Amino acid sequence: MILQALSEYYARKAAADQASIAPEGLERKEIPFVIVLDSKGQFLGLEDTRTGEGKKKRGRAFAVPQAVTRTVAVSANLLWDNTSYVLGVSAKVKPERIRQQHAAFIATIRERIPDADTDEGVRAVLRFLEASEFAPVFAHPLWLEVMDSTGNMSFRLEGDNQLVCQRPAVLAAVQAVVSGATAQGKTCLVTGTLDTPARLHPPIKGVANARSSGASLVSFNLAAFNSFGNEQGANAPVGERAAFAYTTALNNLLARDSRQRLMLGDATTVFWAERAHVLEDSLAAWLGEPPKDNPDQRSEALKALYEAPRSGAFAIDEQDKTRFYVLGLAPNAARISVRFWWTGTAGELAARIRQHFDDLHIAHDRPGDAPHLSVFRLLVSTATLGKADNIRPNLAGAVVRSIFEGTEYPRELLGAAMQRIRAEGGAVTYARAALIKACLTREARLQSRQTTTPEVSVSLDPINPNTAYRLGRLFAVLERAQEAASPGINATIRDRYFGAASATPVTVFPRLLKLNTHHLSKLDNRGQAVNLEKQIGQIIDGVNDFPPLLSLADQGRFSIGYYHQRQSFYTRKEPNTQPEA
Repeated sequence: MILQALSEYYARKAAADQASIAPEGLERKEIPFVIVLDSKGQFLGLEDTRTGEGKKKRGRAFAVPQAVTRTVAVSANLLWDNTSYVLGVSAKVKPERIRQQHAAFIATIRERIPDADTDEGVRAVLRFLEASEFAPVFAHPLWLEVMDSTGNMSFRLEGDNQLVCQRPAVLAAVQAVVSGATAQGKTCLVTGTLDTPARLHPPIKGVANARSSGASLVSFNLAAFNSFGNEQGANAPVGERAAFAYTTALNNLLARDSRQRLMLGDATTVFWAERAHVLEDSLAAWLGEPPKDNPDQRSEALKALYEAPRSGAFAIDEQDKTRFYVLGLAPNAARISVRFWWTGTAGELAARIRQHFDDLHIAHDRPGDAPHLSVFRLLVSTATLGKADNIRPNLAGAVVRSIFEGTEYPRELLGAAMQRIRAEGGAVTYARAALIKACLTREARLQSRQTTTPEVSVSLDPINPNTAYRLGRLFAVLERAQEAASPGINATIRDRYFGAASATPVTVFPRLLKLNTHHLSKLDNRGQAVNLEKQIGQIIDGVNDFPPLLSLADQGRFSIGYYHQRQSFYTRKEPNTQPEA
């Protein structure tokens, strides 16, 4: 299903815009440096196609003949490659192997293009290479930058706007190889047509933390994976054309400048639709972090998401039946593992993302707080030291699946949030409170315990009868009393007692109430003391006793009660505009 969907995406993109995706037999590759030759093969100069500054310089992407799959053996690309193949120069390769690589580069041109001497551009390249007069290249001012880079080189004939490897004679030779591979061999498992099975599939590049040279989504690299005497790709025959199509499509989606790519925890996530759809440009803005150069992009996209059913601006509603795909990938040694795979309609996805943000919605008082938290921010809030590297393995995939499928969030998510709160001395941050609220609200709704009123409200709910929620509120008021009695105190009861109070209330609250009597007696402002006593009385009035142990869900309710009560202390009260009776 995944390979078929990617192959269909390639066909769609290739039919609509060949400038954005390479035709069969080609691939888009960054070529930082181009050697310019005249028709006689004389060196005229070096072109630098890079843009950007410093280490962020990137070469221009060209459609070039598809790269070979390299193992230990020497194998050259057609009319483009690195300096050791093109010019026989490298500081990192042994001299004997460099000679083999350079010879293979020339031989590949002769073998792949039988009528090479009839094309002016190819003929010029061969004359240049076989003359081996490279001193003018090495003397060029750009040569030191060429050697410092790890990029590729190619050739251009003077007066041409295209590379030599893009000339009609070269493209015809490439297409001849592609056409010759069809109508023979085995039935392709992806297309159902006859094709030569791909022994090795082209590498996938762009998955975070995977090998820079690329990794395989489909491979049989050990004898234990073989069946019935088959080796490599023959175990699951995918035709050369289908292998090219799905890998080209996936590499296009994973490109650094792709708008259909985002990071969700450790999973590099890509997404696409069966036809051009506005959701392809919006999903990354909804779930990911806003780009630094356009911080308002995410807010604008989310506003459109919520207004879409009313305004029709995005034409995304539950009736939109466009098929949509989401694929999460993570490195696994030399291969790539699938973290999650979701397929459904655009309407379903938009509705479930709206529901996700509704479940997360909770009061917050800081102006800098984002009204809609990204998945990345939620996951980081559960990680040690707030570092992305410390996000629990597989948690991101489970969270994303629950969002896209509309199911309960993984129980591990609530546990991770509570663990970080206790580890940091009761730090119930906005992100953690939103996450806990979402977990509890969704669980209550899906288990049909409540059908109209969510279990956890957006802001303070004074009439919520849940004992754990009330104890969280009580803890916040007791802390408030301590802060009022000892202004500027370095550590409050939260730092010392929050973990025990939220898990085993009976062991802590009797002591805290005794301490509170002492704190209130120190207050000079008796009106404040009376108000605090009144609040404590109203909260305790709904608590029959202190439970010996709270479940994980009740620990979450305790944290939400604490968070809501603290937020209420800093919420500006609206003036009373009602006329007196």
